Amino acid sequence: MNKLLTASLLLALPLLADVRVGIRVGAGHPLARPGRTVIVRSRPAPVVVRAPIVYAAPVVWTRRVVTLPARDRLLWEDSEVITRREDWVDTTLNVNHRGNALYLNIEGRSHLDFAEVHFDNGQVQVVDFNNGDVERGTFLLLDFANGRHVNAVRLIAKSQSPRSKLTVYLAK
Repeated sequence: MNKLLTASLLLALPLLADVRVGIRVGAGHPLARPGRTVIVRSRPAPVVVRAPIVYAAPVVWTRRVVTLPARDRLLWEDSEVITRREDWVDTTLNVNHRGNALYLNIEGRSHLDFAEVHFDNGQVQVVDFNNGDVERGTFLLLDFANGRHVNAVRLIAKSQSPRSKLTVYLAK
């Protein structure tokens, strides 16, 4: 097979099928979950860890609809669209900004397992959703009023609707 054809096939592979793998959590991860198979979404920029990862005690998420801060207070946003046919999806959104709070907006109905908020100093704050079903709305994901540099947010979720959009915002 010639090199051009081989390269074309390799570029087309991600379009052929979703690859499912066993969920991976780091040593010391504070949540014990049954082995789950997920589709891992890759992002264009790698997550840079500048220090050894240390997991903080998990925070149990309180489901309470909030109003998103004014647009001038929002520093960053990114989203992921997941579908019911995908089942569980493991996605990481690269933040690389300093702020005071993270918000999660959900369009559609989703089932959430947990989130990991990776900070610049290597600390990882796990947010436990307790495998809860969540309807459409905007929710406070994590508040850190003194301001912190967030490297990335990892979400483990599945859509209960034909399509769900998960958007994470960082506010000052």
